[in-house]
Amino acid sequence: MLDAVVVGAGPNGLTAAVELARRGFSVAVFEARSTVGGGARTEELTLPGFRHDPCSAAHPLAINSPAFRALPLERYGLEWLHAELPMAHPFPDGTAAVLARTVGETAASFGPRDARAYRRLVEPFLPKWDTLARDFMSLPLTALPRDPVTLARFGLTGLPPSTLLMRRFRDEPAKALFSGLVAHVMAPLGGFATGAIGLVFALAAHARGWPVARGGSQSLSDALAAYLRDLGGSVHTDYEVKRLDDLPPARAYVFDTSPTALARIAGFGNHYGGYRYGPGVFKVDYALDGPVPWTAKEARAAGTVQVGASSAEIGAALNAASREGRAPDKPFLITVQPSVVDPTRAPAGKHVFWAYGHVPHGWTGDLTDTIERQLERFAPGFRDRVLARATAGPPELAARNANYVGGDIGSGAASGLQLLLRPKPTLFPYRTPHPAVFICSSATPPGPGVHGMSGHNAAKAVWKRLRQT
Repeated sequence: MLDAVVVGAGPNGLTAAVELARRGFSVAVFEARSTVGGGARTEELTLPGFRHDPCSAAHPLAINSPAFRALPLERYGLEWLHAELPMAHPFPDGTAAVLARTVGETAASFGPRDARAYRRLVEPFLPKWDTLARDFMSLPLTALPRDPVTLARFGLTGLPPSTLLMRRFRDEPAKALFSGLVAHVMAPLGGFATGAIGLVFALAAHARGWPVARGGSQSLSDALAAYLRDLGGSVHTDYEVKRLDDLPPARAYVFDTSPTALARIAGFGNHYGGYRYGPGVFKVDYALDGPVPWTAKEARAAGTVQVGASSAEIGAALNAASREGRAPDKPFLITVQPSVVDPTRAPAGKHVFWAYGHVPHGWTGDLTDTIERQLERFAPGFRDRVLARATAGPPELAARNANYVGGDIGSGAASGLQLLLRPKPTLFPYRTPHPAVFICSSATPPGPGVHGMSGHNAAKAVWKRLRQT
């Protein structure tokens, strides 16, 4: 009998398996797809030689993850590559705000009226970032805070809505860039704890950047799987689990799945009936004949580019998708251009490019033309560079990854108390009604993103049980 079986080979499932194997437990992972990766995969979606990331592409949370930083993933082929700028936020007039590695360069891009306000916002936390990241990504009750004073100060700053935090800023460059940071989790700007979301992304960039993985996001997943095998664990792909009886006998079962799927497989009925899924996204992967012709020079040097003309436009796009049930006319776009820094991603002189906008949950329309009209505002001539495109709306994303219910790539709405207390309001979120069954997906704290911390935290709950039985 195995000590633990993990269902789902996304970053959280693989991390949970690694953490258990490191402590001497026998572990097997079962994955429905033909390759490991979940939201961290790389595929040729458009043309031969163009390697795209179907979901995650830039990794500010992964490079800052306490879980990943404790693992020897570089020995298994993971290499982080950094563009000249972690992120840029261009405007239609050709100017741009930037999220640079240094606080000073970032503040300078906001203009003199907001430079001091930005420094006062981030500088108290940056020297203590590693401890702070561990503390808030380990909650709840998986580790005692190492610096409770800084964590409490961070909470006081970040728990109010981002709209209140942004009152510190007077001009649009800072407001728009910070609004875009909040929008990465598809939460309306006025929601609970949205200030913390923007602050986390800013601090992560200053601490270690927003890199891409050489060769694509698959490199991270492959490194985790290779390390797991070296620890004695096994990985089984093309293995769909429809019920617990499909799995071999084990002392514990750990699910890197949506709460809905877990309830169906384990027979938990309506246990997660109150869990809410959020807006979906419409994503386009491009094969380009050259770099994106951004008007703003800063955007040409950035790995990630946020596209939204103002904080009001970004807020309207988020509200349209999450509250009004319609696709926005001017979507806020998150875009990543990996081949700016990684030449292995496309043939010589060519580029891959990734863009998505928010749409209502389960939306079945086509946002391609709207996305490209928005891109043309900031990069005139973009369409002329397109060699091929691969589009995926909510139905396609859900078919590609069962955790993306209704196209929600965060595996659950990151709004209200569910941002912090997920998948149910409890101090023991990784446990389920069955004492031997656990959940470790992005539906558990600390929530969405490629960081492995949900798997890391869940593994602690699992090994405590295994030592008791």
